[in-house]
Formats: sequence, structure tokens, C-alpha cells
Amino acid sequence: MFGRRTQEAPEDPPQVVKPGGKGRPTPKRSEAQKKRLQPITAPPSDRKEAYKRLREKQAAERARAREGMARGEEKFLLKRDKGPVRRLARDYVDSRRTIGSYLMYVLFAIIVLSLLPIPAARLFGLLAPPVLLVAVFIEGFVLSTGVKRIAAAKYPDESTKGIGMYAALRAMQIRRLRQPPPQVKLGERPTA
Repeated sequence: MFGRRTQEAPEDPPQVVKPGGKGRPTPKRSEAQKKRLQPITAPPSDRKEAYKRLREKQAAERARAREGMARGEEKFLLKRDKGPVRRLARDYVDSRRTIGSYLMYVLFAIIVLSLLPIPAARLFGLLAPPVLLVAVFIEGFVLSTGVKRIAAAKYPDESTKGIGMYAALRAMQIRRLRQPPPQVKLGERPTA
């Protein structure tokens, strides 16, 4: 008015970030309350309806856990399967063919052979199972020592207690029925 000029405000004022701050402006209360609101669902009308909803919710949670276990997600695994050492043992066993994984098939074939009226087949059915079991135990011992050696070298600070037995027992399971499912292909080097 009397010859003074006002300074024009800049279009984008500089953001001042205090040290130790959260790096963003505090939201308004109305915005925070809108985020917290959840749709209101009608309460169950009777006990039967409540149990039905509970069963549906539990079934959905179990399905989600099953899918997570199939993907190998750590939070969905059982306590015995958790940890990097156990994952290493699983991958070590799953990356190779083992006699133990075919044990059930071979034992079934031996039982069928021993039922034949041929004396040689019966003798084979009598002598083969102990030899096969000794081979599986030797293989389990070799796998156990291999996993322990690799785990001690790769994870020196982690506990390797029971890892050898874990690997040996996993090697005796049929590959398709292993839980958690194998995450590596046959012949592939374990990365964990």
C-alpha cells in the first residue's frame, strides 16, 4: 500500500525433518479413525451359528498354514523343522537319491516275491530284508555325518543337536510324502 511489496510464498515449502522424527506428517484424527474402522458383522444368532463360523475360520487358517508349509515359509513350519540348520539338512537330503526313500517299494516287492511257490524267491524274500536294512542304516550314518560336518562349517553359532537323526529319518521317507515338501530338485546343490 505505501510502497512496500510483500514477498511471495514459495510454491513448495521445504520439508523440515527433525532428527529422530518419523519422516512424515502426523495424520489427522479423522483419517486415523477411518483407517481403524472395520466393517461391523452381525453377531451369531445362536450357539450353532457361532460354532459354524469358528470352524470355517479355523479351516481357513489351516488351509493358509498348509499352503505356507508347502512353500517352505518359516513361520508355518513345525518347531522340529524351523531354523537354517534344519533347512540345510532338508535340502541336503532332498537333493540326492537315497535307498531309504525306495525302501517301502522294495519291501513290498520282496513280500510279493516271497509269496510265490518258487524256493529261490522265498529264500530271496528271507535274506533280502536284513541286507536292505543294513544298507539303509549305513546310508543314514553317512548322511548324518555329512550334514553335521557341513552344518558345523556353515553355521558355527547354531545348534546342530539332533540334526544327523533328522536327516537320516528324512532320507527314509518317500520323497513325495515328505513334510515339509522338498524345495530342491534331485541333483541340485543345496543353497541354504
